[in-house]
Amino acid sequence: MEPLHEPTADPAAEEPVVDPGGSESWQLYANCLGVDPDLFFPERGASTREAKQVCQGCVVREECLEYALANGEKFGIWGGLSERERRRIRRARALARAAQQSQTA
Repeated sequence: MEPLHEPTADPAAEEPVVDPGGSESWQLYANCLGVDPDLFFPERGASTREAKQVCQGCVVREECLEYALANGEKFGIWGGLSERERRRIRRARALARAAQQSQTA
C-alpha cells in the first residue's frame, strides 16, 4: 500500500493506535494530511526545511519514520528525516545487530 501524504479522512480527536500488524492507520493522524506531497519529495539539493517543519510535533512522527525504515523508502522526507538521515539510522541499526550477534555467537 502506498503511504498517504494526502487527505483521506477526518480522524477522531483521539490518540493514534499503532497496529504492529502493519496497518497504516497512523497516517490518519499525520500533520502532512492535506499538504502538497511534492513538499516531501524536493528536487535534489532543494531545501527540506518546510517539510521537516510539517513533521515537527507530529504525533505519528515515529510511526512514519519506522514505516519508512521498514519499507526501505529511499526518497523523500519521512518522520522528519531525509534519505541521508534514514540511511545513517539503518547503518547504525545494522552495526548494532551485527555486534549483538557476534557477542551471542
